[in-house]
Amino acid sequence: MSTQQIYKCLDKSSFEGDNGYCIVPLRAEDKYLIMQWRNEQLYHLRQVAPLTQSDQDLYFKTKVTKLFEQVQPDQLLFSYLNPNQVCIGYGGLVHINWQDQNAEISFIMSTELEKNFFEFHWTTYISLIRWVAFKELEFHKIYTYAFDLRPHLYLALEKNGFSREAVLFEHCFCETEYRDVIIHSLINAE
Repeated sequence: MSTQQIYKCLDKSSFEGDNGYCIVPLRAEDKYLIMQWRNEQLYHLRQVAPLTQSDQDLYFKTKVTKLFEQVQPDQLLFSYLNPNQVCIGYGGLVHINWQDQNAEISFIMSTELEKNFFEFHWTTYISLIRWVAFKELEFHKIYTYAFDLRPHLYLALEKNGFSREAVLFEHCFCETEYRDVIIHSLINAE
């Protein structure tokens, strides 16, 4: 087990929901699980090729460790843990714009949970990342940028207060065809 780090812009290192699920700053011990999930779910990510262990080691060494040294990092990444403290997903606030107080949210879960527990985990994760963005950081807005490949994602987002803000038509080339990108957003009303 690694020692839990804390981001300089946050006052605490764990955000737990009523159901026992929580997010903690990205743990190095989860990096190969995350690599596995990213490789299995390549079709919906902005990742062009499967990751190797050396890629993942280098990313953690050169990018992730630096996030903990910065007052305003460009992303805040979290391990998503079940009530037994087992990592079952990860995500965060990415493409952070500190001046305009907004960030894109990202999240992927264990591939085996996708089919039957997708909405439950997205809903749980949204409540946690929303707490970080709106209560802790006092951001104005969070949003998603998603290839038009998973309609169940949009349902989960809209059930959790997100509104469809824009469609970028034929914006990305996925597998064999151009796909739209759909942007959903949520304004801080708290």
